[in-house]
Amino acid sequence: MHQALYRKYRPTVFSDVQGQEHITSILQNEAKNNSVSHAYLFSGSRGTGKTTCAKILAKSVNCLDLQNGNPCGKCESCRAIDNGTTTDVIEMDAATNTGVDYIRDLRDNVMYTPSMLKKRVYIIDEAHMLSDSAFNALLKTIEEPPEHVLFIFATTEQHKIPATIISRCQRFEFRRISLDSLVSRLSYIAKAENISLEPDAARAIAKVAEGGMRDAISVLDQCIAFAGERIELSHVELVLGTVSEESTALLLDAVVAQDYSKMFSLLHDFVQQGKDI
Repeated sequence: MHQALYRKYRPTVFSDVQGQEHITSILQNEAKNNSVSHAYLFSGSRGTGKTTCAKILAKSVNCLDLQNGNPCGKCESCRAIDNGTTTDVIEMDAATNTGVDYIRDLRDNVMYTPSMLKKRVYIIDEAHMLSDSAFNALLKTIEEPPEHVLFIFATTEQHKIPATIISRCQRFEFRRISLDSLVSRLSYIAKAENISLEPDAARAIAKVAEGGMRDAISVLDQCIAFAGERIELSHVELVLGTVSEESTALLLDAVVAQDYSKMFSLLHDFVQQGKDI
């Protein structure tokens, strides 16, 4: 079965995470100096590395052979987390587990020591979806958790997280990833997959991703399925349904020149091609 490229090339160490050096350098140093906090709040737009950094941090605090703050990826703990064979790293989607009963069960379970790792890590994605009563049930646990527990909250809507939760966490804002960083990563993946990716095509994919690495890599995956081993700008435009800059310039020239025949001819072509007017 084909593995999605964004999963295949998900960073496994902090130094591989693109565009979030202001965060990864701190997390790496905290792991190296054994000064990891008890609770973190990762916020930012989709596909910017929140869950990826949460997983790397979960491995770092449990790694048996830490490499300058990065997980080694080879020890028993790292392999167990990567393979999903440990019950000590719990990923939960708050969008489907919003109720207070689920959180009460979680709160009761944190008292038990980890079964095989050094720390039990709870990664709570889309944390803003938790109900007010669920957040209230977590307050005391987050403020004074057992030594063996680490909470990591990830959200795209930080303004919906209660201030009482935010004040108990170490907070990090994930930025939208720059165009150059996206292009660099897309080019790296294309080369690793033996795909010829034209620079203009990579840039077009990066633009439409709007700062989201996962979106950019997903579009690259679609383009590979469509075009095969050589991806040109025209292939990207066909996959995305976008219009080339040249076509847009022709339309603007027609508007400025008040050439209605040319204008409507171009618009007709766009509609026939299924473009979004």
